[in-house]
Amino acid sequence: MDVLHHMRLFVEVAKRKSFRAAAEALDMSNSTLSRNIAELEKAIGLRLLHRSTRKVELTEAGEAYFKRCQGIVEEALSAHEALLDWSEKPAGILRVSMTSSFGMGYLAPVLGEFADMYPDIKMEFDISSRTVDLQSEPFDLAIRMGQAPTAPSTLVVRRIVNMPRFLYASPEYLRRMPPLEHACDLVRHTLCGRSFASRLPDLWRTLYRDGEAVEVAAHARYATNSAALSMSFAANGLCVSALDPLLASQEVQAGRLQRVLPDWQMEPILVHALTETRHLPARTRLFIDFLRQRLGAG
Repeated sequence: MDVLHHMRLFVEVAKRKSFRAAAEALDMSNSTLSRNIAELEKAIGLRLLHRSTRKVELTEAGEAYFKRCQGIVEEALSAHEALLDWSEKPAGILRVSMTSSFGMGYLAPVLGEFADMYPDIKMEFDISSRTVDLQSEPFDLAIRMGQAPTAPSTLVVRRIVNMPRFLYASPEYLRRMPPLEHACDLVRHTLCGRSFASRLPDLWRTLYRDGEAVEVAAHARYATNSAALSMSFAANGLCVSALDPLLASQEVQAGRLQRVLPDWQMEPILVHALTETRHLPARTRLFIDFLRQRLGAG
């Protein structure tokens, strides 16, 4: 029996609390995975997992074994991936969860460059703004916007880029609404802000200009967690939206949006890469490093 191989399979099942999810992550059949875990339990002489039709739980022995095995497996995989680095042929499937606005505005324009650099890496992208469980779901990393999460404690956060936000509206909207000459004029305008499931739509609180900060006592009438939808609202004459200039560039070139209050901007949005461990496969580490270098995180 290949002990390290079986340990790796056990660690995947223990992390995900599911044979089906672990089998998908390992790219093997559920029956093969179950047979290998049974072989490991037989060799050890102890039951490691409680199985039921609904879930998988660790036994007391399984908990102890998992704590010892996880670091061993991660170190072994890191050593293996380092050799792939030296051979300049990192391979495998990279699974990434990200928001649509980051994928369309930032990743799509540069992804071809990464694909050419590493032709043996296959990529799967899940477009979602929900909180993914990197332990139980088959993702190598998640890319998220906003303040860096602090839970769970095992989460590793790496900053990728700060997304600037400027104000945009359609020419048709600006023709029918009061003039916009100063940040304080926004109180007479219809605004679109960001929203999150855990809290109310954000206030348009502070705008910045050459070191000057102005508190704007205005509430957003529309709220969304999608930058693409916020841009569409603005392009269709509904409101003023705070948008990333890269994402808005095509609408500006087409004449459907124009920047307003060009001397002012809102606080940038932080973009982070989240991983469940510091011991990353080469494909994951190379992807994060590529994004940070290409998008300019300091």
